[in-house]
Amino acid sequence: MNPASRPRYTQKQMRKGLFEVACPCCHASLKIDPATRAVIAHKVPEKPKPIEDLAAEVEKLKGAAGRREELFQKSLEQHKVQSQVLAKKFDELFKQAQADPDKEKPFKRDIDLD
Repeated sequence: MNPASRPRYTQKQMRKGLFEVACPCCHASLKIDPATRAVIAHKVPEKPKPIEDLAAEVEKLKGAAGRREELFQKSLEQHKVQSQVLAKKFDELFKQAQADPDKEKPFKRDIDLD
């Protein structure tokens, strides 16, 4: 570490003893000696148990499978109907184009007039 980039401590802070700092990475509690600028103590925070009630978690997983199946079936139905919807939209626009062919003429550029 570059000495110029080290934090400056006052004499009063150094006399107080150890600093307690939270690690930004692992959220551990670090006790630092200002005189030596070294970590003296390190305490890792306790992590909560990942699963409190195993039976409840199993029920959630069973319910998740049902929800996935339901979403899949819904998506499958939409996919089946999508081709019909697109065909109807195409037919309607085709009828409009046949009814009034002069309405939507392509834009002519100056170079096309020569």
